[in-house]
Amino acid sequence: MIISIIAVVILLLLSAFFSGSETALTGASSAFITDQDKNRNNPQAKLVGRLFERKDNLIITTLLGSNLSNTLATSLLTSVLIEMFGREGVAYATVIMTFLVLIYTDMLPKSYAVRNANKTALLVAPLVNVFVKLFAPAVWFLQKIVHLTFRVFGLRDGGASGDDALAEVRGAIYMYDGKEGRQEREMLKSILDLTDITVYDVMNHRKNLFSVDIELPIETILEKVENCPFSRIPLYQDKPENIVGIIRIKTLFKEIIDKKGDYRSVDIRKLMTEPWFIPDNTTLKQQLQLFRARREHFAIVVDEYGVLQGIVTLEDILEEIVGDINDESDVANLDIMGIRKIDERTFIVDGQVPIRDLNRKFGWNICDDNAATIAGYLLDMTRSIPSEGQKFMFEGFHFEVLKRKKNQLTSIKITF
Repeated sequence: MIISIIAVVILLLLSAFFSGSETALTGASSAFITDQDKNRNNPQAKLVGRLFERKDNLIITTLLGSNLSNTLATSLLTSVLIEMFGREGVAYATVIMTFLVLIYTDMLPKSYAVRNANKTALLVAPLVNVFVKLFAPAVWFLQKIVHLTFRVFGLRDGGASGDDALAEVRGAIYMYDGKEGRQEREMLKSILDLTDITVYDVMNHRKNLFSVDIELPIETILEKVENCPFSRIPLYQDKPENIVGIIRIKTLFKEIIDKKGDYRSVDIRKLMTEPWFIPDNTTLKQQLQLFRARREHFAIVVDEYGVLQGIVTLEDILEEIVGDINDESDVANLDIMGIRKIDERTFIVDGQVPIRDLNRKFGWNICDDNAATIAGYLLDMTRSIPSEGQKFMFEGFHFEVLKRKKNQLTSIKITF
């Protein structure tokens, strides 16, 4: 009898182990385990990773071990109690085992494993791996039964798609609410958005493009670029939309120095480089890869008809990830240019300010699916060209057109 009771205790401990292991190994963070494996060289993490590869084997093994342990423990305790109390021992065994299994082999180990999934998974992985190998024949047989059942009832055993995996990553980022890592969270979200944002959304529009007529005398060109904050300048011929080359300011001034001020001997066409034209529907991820492949960080954006739309630089893409980058050549307070704060809930915004910049700066959620700028947003939402003084309310924001120049909205007041 004593041996039977000891066996019951051991079987219940085994059941608790299988129950907690299942919860820990299915609830452990794949990202954490990968970090421990790749960056910490943790052998237990590598083992957990192998178990993750065949989660069906893992789950069947833990379920099989838990059910076998509970069944054997119940049978042994029932036989012991029948010897002690006769037929009433069956009822006693049922009540006792229900209590023990519910509390000590399910609730306690699973509760602990849920709260400490990563640590528990690393701890139990070696022993679970032993049972996976030990139960392999039985697991194989049970899997065949499961797959046959799927086919009988027309069920599909499908895996997670790439979209599901990306959604999990996005979800993990959005679930993190820590204030200390807010900037890192925004950066991670921006990296994932690179596949959805096109260069058209972040480019410097042709209306604001600083370019120089290549036919101008070199003295005039030097005057124009003398205080220019940009390192590269587009050169056009006949009309600003006809970009024929790109000149580096550093190269131009070096040539002037080498020629000792002899402007007539400077041929700007020999100094310029060929412009690189890209379609406006190129995603930021694609363009970032192209910049790396070509070792360039300046491109001319054109539409499907080859019409100039603007320019995009490597810095524009990096700013989508890390936020505004201001160096010594940038205009002071560039990050707030075009946005004037009236009070805590009211701002006057230049019409060409990108919606994404507003959303990122103030945590707003203005839809930018059909328009890149705040002026474009109002044109899209109203299906018209609003007049000065007109007021609208969209998505919980109050908009008032303060200034309009011809058909362009130049100043808009936003209240939220």
